[in-house]
Amino acid sequence: MTGRVRVALVPGVLALLPEYASLRDPIAELRAAIDTATSWLGGDVEIIATEQGRRVAECALAARTGAAAAADVERSILVVLNGSACRTEKAPGFFDERAEVFDASLRAALATPAPEALRQVDVTLANELWADVAALPQLADLLTGARTVSVDHDAAPYGVQYWVMRWEL
Repeated sequence: MTGRVRVALVPGVLALLPEYASLRDPIAELRAAIDTATSWLGGDVEIIATEQGRRVAECALAARTGAAAAADVERSILVVLNGSACRTEKAPGFFDERAEVFDASLRAALATPAPEALRQVDVTLANELWADVAALPQLADLLTGARTVSVDHDAAPYGVQYWVMRWEL
């Protein structure tokens, strides 16, 4: 019998790295959601991310408060991506009126999940909106046949769209 696959998605937020720590945690709610998701993965975790995303993922996995994998979980995967960074005038990529629609469409494809829609995301537009979507093709492959998703975090602090989601396949 083949075990289940657990996939978690987290954003590549540099503020999660120790070198960006401050006395007041500006992303405490996001950090808690990431800890829940990474702890749920348990065991050895495969990372799908850009170089920056990998740094964040490794830090998040090292900081998780629990890591006991269920006996029937065969594979755990942590995917790092985020939506646009152009939601407000103070966002890293400044304001772009296309950002909110882009993020809504991407969120719908992730939450459904809709692998074909994930494969069709406009990468040129994503780059213009400062979205980190490099992991989408691999995530789309993983989510083929997935039926359920848990959305642990969905917010755009500082004008950047962040999600924390989990799928069990």
